[in-house]
Amino acid sequence: MLNRLIDNQFKLTEHNTSVKTEVIAGITTFLTMAYIIFVNPSILSQTGMDSGAVFVATCLAAAFGCLIMGLWANYPIAQAPGMGLNAFFTYGVVMGMGYSWEAALGAVFFSGFIFFLLSVFKVREWIIHSIPLSLRLGIAAGIGLFLAMIALQNAGIVVANDATFVALGDLSEPAAIYALLGFFAITAMAYLKVTGAVMIGILAISVLGMLLGHNEFGGLMSMPPSIAPTFMALDLTGALDVAMLSVIFAFLFVDLFDTSGTLVGVAQRGGLLDKDGKLPRLNRAMMSDSSASMAGALLGTSTTTSYIESASGIASGGRTGLTAVVVAILFLVSLFFAPLAGSIPAYATAGALLYVAVLMAGSLAHANWEDPTDAAPVLIAALAMPLTFSIAEGIALGFISYAAIKALSGRFRDLNPAVVVLAVLFVLKFLFLD
Repeated sequence: MLNRLIDNQFKLTEHNTSVKTEVIAGITTFLTMAYIIFVNPSILSQTGMDSGAVFVATCLAAAFGCLIMGLWANYPIAQAPGMGLNAFFTYGVVMGMGYSWEAALGAVFFSGFIFFLLSVFKVREWIIHSIPLSLRLGIAAGIGLFLAMIALQNAGIVVANDATFVALGDLSEPAAIYALLGFFAITAMAYLKVTGAVMIGILAISVLGMLLGHNEFGGLMSMPPSIAPTFMALDLTGALDVAMLSVIFAFLFVDLFDTSGTLVGVAQRGGLLDKDGKLPRLNRAMMSDSSASMAGALLGTSTTTSYIESASGIASGGRTGLTAVVVAILFLVSLFFAPLAGSIPAYATAGALLYVAVLMAGSLAHANWEDPTDAAPVLIAALAMPLTFSIAEGIALGFISYAAIKALSGRFRDLNPAVVVLAVLFVLKFLFLD
């Protein structure tokens, strides 16, 4: 009876899969992305947010997103607070622009709400097709370089310098050594296709630090910490500040393209596209993502998005939403491992951040370097993010440079109204709002 209900809900027979296969796929996906329960509190707590509350919010937002994606959209795609967006939340919006973390959560909520409306009214595809591929590649790579800069800074590998702005830190310091060891180990394990390489690397470096006296073990399991410090703490009024519009747009823009690319890419690997190469129930998947972002903001975490790590579960045979439901259950179980998450030092997560940066920067390989009118905006967008410490500024400079270079080159056919309007708005922002 139970098997029949599960089969009817997820259409296992139709997708030529089984409960056992879906469960294994869910476990595989979870192991490859579980590092977020350690990394997210580590990053967001630097804004002054309670680390324990962020840990709970991370697990609950991920579980909520996975459940909607699994039960409603019926896709084996997992969700959790996104890498890059959490760093922008902390280092760009709060520490860089000086906004409170409550206002930043408000911006996350509004971006999720707008994303939801774009999905409901099916404006999403028009926006995606309006943005040039070169800009999308540059933005993805820029987020990777942004993460790399944060990782190197957190580990003390890169430090401030009055003459050159940045310089090499003291590589004999334990934090730098641990971070590099973690990065080397994670990269090697990923090449050897070790499941959960990132999480294993984080835990291994943390244990090594404990054994050598550079880190303390806070325990393994306990009841979940209170979520009260961040629950419903978002400041919607503060997020409506005029200068915050670019922040809301940055959260929306990155989530929109990250989710679209992940959904199509992962679905293609799993043979889930229809005969026309389109993803059935795409609107449901998009609305699952945007709903999870709004829920995450209410709970107390940065933007929730679809994870490319879902491809590992698909490679293990996952074909339906049951895979995502299994991931959701495992995130809920993780709530009881808060002491372990609190024992993870910043140098252990720095190596993981650097590895994720490598993956994201790989989009540069797909840029058209033979055409300087395409290549230049890619480089501008990619470099601006780490050097300005802001994803929003990188996006703005990317749009402005693309429109200006194409226009001056006489390549008006490469421009469309959306790009021109956004470029003009960004110019006005720099002239009158900064």
